[in-house]
Amino acid sequence: MTGEAVKALLRRLQALQGERAEAYRLFEEGHRAYLSSAPHYDFPRYRQLVHEITLAFSGISREVLRIAGRLRDELARPDLAQHLARLQEREQEKLQLTAQLQLAQQQAQDQPDVDAHQQEVRELKHKLIKTIEAINEILQDLKYDSEEVE
Repeated sequence: MTGEAVKALLRRLQALQGERAEAYRLFEEGHRAYLSSAPHYDFPRYRQLVHEITLAFSGISREVLRIAGRLRDELARPDLAQHLARLQEREQEKLQLTAQLQLAQQQAQDQPDVDAHQQEVRELKHKLIKTIEAINEILQDLKYDSEEVE
């Protein structure tokens, strides 16, 4: 029964990661629309999008933390719970970098002749790629460590 419960939680985690990916897609799409409204930015609409995305990420994070708690406390899998804790840290970092990148992209668009803005966009994109790679590595570690369940 414990193995089945662990598998069910990991399937739910996979679904939550899919929800995160969709939320990021909507966030990026909304930001592109916001940038295209320059120079008279539609900030109220963008602010509403940020609010909705924040609620979505918050709900996903709470559920991932509940899964981690169950894995650790009820199912005696602290190793898997630790992967989820690391995943949450990296996902938080990814969200912060995404927000910083969006701000930098607006500054670069508003002041295209300022090289520092273009450089900041490049640096943030690089950091974001590294964070996504770390997230994928954690998910691989989780998959590997959970295979004994199957």
